[in-house]
Amino acid sequence: MDHNKAVVPHNLPRGGEMGGKQKTGQVNGKNRRVLGDIGNLVIVPAVEGKPKAQVTRPATRSFRAQLLANAQAEKNKKPLAEVVNKVVPTKVQVKKAALDNLAPETVIAISPDKEVKQSPLSGRRKTKKSGKTLTSTLTARSKAACGLANRPKIDDIDAADADNHLAAVEYVEDIYNFYKLTEDEGRVNDYMDFQPELNHKMRAILVDWLIEVHRKFELMPESLYLTMNILDRFLSVKTVPRRELQLVGISSMLIACKYEEIWAPEVNDFIHISDNAYARDQILQMEKAILGKLEWYLTVPTPYVFLVRYIKASTPNDQEMENMAFFFAELGLMNYKTTITCCPSMLAASSVYAARCTLNKSPLWTQTLQHHTGYSEDQLMESAKGLVSYHLGAAENKLKAIYRKFSSPDRGAVALFPPARNLSPTNTNTTTSS
Repeated sequence: MDHNKAVVPHNLPRGGEMGGKQKTGQVNGKNRRVLGDIGNLVIVPAVEGKPKAQVTRPATRSFRAQLLANAQAEKNKKPLAEVVNKVVPTKVQVKKAALDNLAPETVIAISPDKEVKQSPLSGRRKTKKSGKTLTSTLTARSKAACGLANRPKIDDIDAADADNHLAAVEYVEDIYNFYKLTEDEGRVNDYMDFQPELNHKMRAILVDWLIEVHRKFELMPESLYLTMNILDRFLSVKTVPRRELQLVGISSMLIACKYEEIWAPEVNDFIHISDNAYARDQILQMEKAILGKLEWYLTVPTPYVFLVRYIKASTPNDQEMENMAFFFAELGLMNYKTTITCCPSMLAASSVYAARCTLNKSPLWTQTLQHHTGYSEDQLMESAKGLVSYHLGAAENKLKAIYRKFSSPDRGAVALFPPARNLSPTNTNTTTSS
């Protein structure tokens, strides 16, 4: 037995854990794992948003000092995400913060309906809003300077017809302004001197008969007023013998009925009602002559179109007021002097004024009527007195067609009312003499 040989354990690992360094990478032809971190690597703090960079360079003293300086510089810089995500306060928040830092103060609220009170407010400053804006104050001052603040109130007479399309509320003011501008085109001058065989009495007899015919045929009121217009316009441009005066009246009404009526009377109806005074051919020939002289110009503003508007403006209006106004208007149509001197709008306005005086309406003439008619009370006084004088003598007049018409119950018997005292000639003479 040899006691000098060393005993080597078979379970010890190759290379041993007993120490010693192996300079070669292979032992008995087998690979060995590379050694891990043994403390000679420096980990540089990574900038946020970038992966960590591991330096495998050996850490010398100068290199370590450089790394420490770079790390300190990166530590002093703010991260990019913090700069991007930082919330910048707005102007409103800055103003709010400034108001929050103000000390509480006392606000004096002055109200016209309450006594002066003092209320301490803390935090945000509160202000009491005024009931009137600067715009409304300036508007009120402008109206006062122009005199508009004291302008009388005008009633809206078309408010009730706002939903009525036939009333043409949107255009009615423009329509009547056009009527006022064109009413002189349908007026006539004094033509009696141009008619050697006619006079105003003959005309009055013809008008009285035409009113009877109009009532007998139950025609529209527009037809009567247009008949009078056609008659006077033709007589002003054509000399007519006495025997043909009634023929002119019949043909004028025939034309007006064809223009205004839905079911106009036929020529035979006029022949019959005139007791066969004229033949059919004569009526048709006169109709043609009238239309030729008037150049077929029939769309003219008659007193009727103004009467309808002015009666509506005479608020509050009723059936009695309407009948009385039409009574005075037809009295004016019969009188030649009134027809010549008064334009259609003035005759209508004078009829409404005379009717209000007769029915003792108060006031006799309103601002609404003056606005829509364009006439003041003084401008209508003379013509209204003439209408009242016709009313005063209607009962004794031989031509009673108008008087009978408006004495019937269906017209409210307005012709039987006593004439207006303030416009009657007797009252005027008494006032003048005193």
